[in-house]
Amino acid sequence: MKRYLYEQIKKDLLKKMVILTGPRQAGKTWLARELMAEFRNPQYLNYDSLFDSKIIASQSWPLNSDLLILDEIHKMKSWKMFIKGVFDTRPEKQAILLTGSARMDTYRQSGESLAGRYFPLRLNPISVRELADDVKPDDALPLLNRLGGFPEPFLSGSETEAARWRNQYYTDLVREDIREFGALQEIRSMRLLLEMLRSRVGSPVSFTAIAGDLQIAPNTVRKYIDILESLHIIFLVRPFHANVARAILKTPKLYFYDSGYVQGGEGVQLENTCAVCLLKHVQYLQDTAGEDIALNYIRTKEGKEVDFVLCGNGKITHLIEVKLSDDQPSPSLGLLAGKFTEAAALQLVQNLRREWRKENIGIFNAGKWLAALSA
Repeated sequence: MKRYLYEQIKKDLLKKMVILTGPRQAGKTWLARELMAEFRNPQYLNYDSLFDSKIIASQSWPLNSDLLILDEIHKMKSWKMFIKGVFDTRPEKQAILLTGSARMDTYRQSGESLAGRYFPLRLNPISVRELADDVKPDDALPLLNRLGGFPEPFLSGSETEAARWRNQYYTDLVREDIREFGALQEIRSMRLLLEMLRSRVGSPVSFTAIAGDLQIAPNTVRKYIDILESLHIIFLVRPFHANVARAILKTPKLYFYDSGYVQGGEGVQLENTCAVCLLKHVQYLQDTAGEDIALNYIRTKEGKEVDFVLCGNGKITHLIEVKLSDDQPSPSLGLLAGKFTEAAALQLVQNLRREWRKENIGIFNAGKWLAALSA
């Protein structure tokens, strides 16, 4: 399966360096190796390899390499200064692709600037849209709910194999990536937090309540969640507010990049899968088209809530409610559709007999609608 960023990376490499980030095992290295077929003399080097790291440090790769792929380069001390020099002194028409884990996003926020030299692209797990050419949307959606969208467990087609992969995946994340951010004595608390969050998907996250359960300070919970978010284990969907600063302070909802890891039944897994698909759509348009688009949710003072809203240029364009089988418009969706009349109001239903409309609300097949997104 050709990944959805293949053509975009190929095009961007003709203009600038490309920095490809995303969750662990989302397929970055596989995609990079696939792109090698487009070049005459590609060179792939992984900084985790002792042999490759020596070649990187000495810059002794072949001068005629028309594609230079440097994987996990952010683990190198002063890597941005190094890459700046490599890029500025590269042979004519040499393309450079950097790939790495989510930590690369964190590390590139400080230190030497690479401004004007690269295009950032984020690779996300497989979505309904990405599967549309090979799997019917009605079949793809429940598979993603159960197996998640990471390539290895999804392509296994087996819940048993997916569970085995998941057990190793999160063990490695705690043992390696999370440990780099936290002290050893914090690891136990972070493991407990990660387990606790599995059953709190789709609900506003109370840092105070979690802190009470874990018997740690609320600010420590915030710190741990920031770490999990920076590692692309979870992502936060914040409430919509015209004032961005106020929205950041309000209670976010939390989702996992891996829907198969979520606890709470198929309805919650469905909401998580929709969140991942919507996030992928938003980030794709941000990265490839420079669009001012965001994913939020909306909740009134009276507690009326709609699962997701898509916003463009600071205004709500779509109100989206997600249901497993309920084909009757949600009262909250109806109320908020009346307030935001310029926004498209829709209810996505996984198990839907027929699509229909009630006044200004569309009831749509969730799989088909998600398959029409941009990524």
